[in-house]
Amino acid sequence: MYERAPPPAQGFTEVMAYGMPAYQRDGVAEIAFASQKQYLSFHLLRGDVRDALAGRLAGQDMGKSCLRFRKSGSVDLDLVRDLLRATAAAPGPVA
Repeated sequence: MYERAPPPAQGFTEVMAYGMPAYQRDGVAEIAFASQKQYLSFHLLRGDVRDALAGRLAGQDMGKSCLRFRKSGSVDLDLVRDLLRATAAAPGPVA
């Protein structure tokens, strides 16, 4: 998923945060990716973006900030791209 998802935009730095590839802006990680034993995860650390796209996230396997995909073929790349675009559109609070 990380390889297929484009970087959010200029102003973000690609880093390793908590052992995961992440994108940070102004020194704060806003997005991270992880490959767990049972699933692939997309960590969306911006509550405002989660709230704005709540309708699209409904029905997804979602924790507080972790969007989980059980199989690599089930990754909704359009949703991931939209989350990246919404995060890149403007800075916001990290929850």
